[in-house]
Amino acid sequence: MLELSQVTAGYGAFTALWDVSLRVSQGEAVAVVGPNGAGKTTLLRAISGLIAPRAGRVTFEGAELAGKPAYEIVAHGIAHVPEGRRLFPQLTVAENLKIGAFLPAARAHFHESLERVYTLFPVLSERSTQRAGSLSGGEQQMLAVGRALMSRPKLILFDEPSMGLAPVMVLRLFDLIRRVREEGYTILVVEQNVRQVLKLVDRAYLLEVGRIKVEGRAADLAEQDFVRQAYVGL
Repeated sequence: MLELSQVTAGYGAFTALWDVSLRVSQGEAVAVVGPNGAGKTTLLRAISGLIAPRAGRVTFEGAELAGKPAYEIVAHGIAHVPEGRRLFPQLTVAENLKIGAFLPAARAHFHESLERVYTLFPVLSERSTQRAGSLSGGEQQMLAVGRALMSRPKLILFDEPSMGLAPVMVLRLFDLIRRVREEGYTILVVEQNVRQVLKLVDRAYLLEVGRIKVEGRAADLAEQDFVRQAYVGL
């Protein structure tokens, strides 16, 4: 479904990713894990068109995405839940969700998508007229996910979804992502909380200093000594 081949990307004179290759098949949940500053956010930005790769290929369902603007990539069926959520704090919950359905194809199914989001996250229905900036951190993350779902994506990119959340909310968040996956969505998630995310996904890639160090089934990675010692805390 999604394939990156030898992607190099960065900002100005700084290179954050070097020759990164990975794939995500339809229906999979895949994680990219690693320390802060490894290049995980840059990876997602290169996929979703927020930055253009300097080299390499990004293909989605056979279509070349590298160099295309972000709005075209959303139209292909990729939704990005960014680090820090990036909501419109002065707009209501309902207005933020409406913005997620700005594409013509999504507008045609607006009410159906809205009902689906409110069924997944009933608290958003209860808070529909409340300003997004007044929600709790966990509720804001739900809204960010709901806004992504409004575009009717085939693949959802999650960038550090647990960042800034209290421990009890982190557990609820991963349960939330698990429910989204059970709805049939394909997921690529970058996350520092290695212990929790490896329980959620099928496969994982370990990214260090801009390069893929190891990849494999999530259960196998969780059992590797250097992963357990460096990232899981065991």
